[in-house]
Amino acid sequence: MGQSAIGTKMITQIGILVHDIEAVSEAYANFFGVDKPAWNWTDTPDKAQTEFLGEPSQARAKLAFIDMDSLQLELIEPDFHPSTWRNYLEEHGEGPHHIAFVIEGMKEKIAIMESKGMKLQQKGEYTGGRYAYFDSIPQLKVLVELLENDK
Repeated sequence: MGQSAIGTKMITQIGILVHDIEAVSEAYANFFGVDKPAWNWTDTPDKAQTEFLGEPSQARAKLAFIDMDSLQLELIEPDFHPSTWRNYLEEHGEGPHHIAFVIEGMKEKIAIMESKGMKLQQKGEYTGGRYAYFDSIPQLKVLVELLENDK
């Protein structure tokens, strides 16, 4: 067996697209017997520097996080600007969007993913780090998100 291309095999997050973050976060809270998570908007475009398919995007989304024992569920309600979230929601409806991994060396990992035929769909910054989504559906049947947190 070889080594992981991205330096880890630990899935840290599953992202789920929703139309109504209030209703779905309430449903998850009831299902798991936890407090309903508060949601927050992603950073503003000037901070997030979001790019979708290589072009600047004003896209934002409401996010709510539910921390489980071994991973985090991320509920995502996108706005209507072009983004991986909006496109996937319109094409596939509500449900799983991505699996995420925490990595180090984002530029290097983007190059590795692209060398494996997984095209960069969207990238941006968040308070404390950066993210990148890849179209890994042909190979892995799910989108992959890489997260790099500042130290």
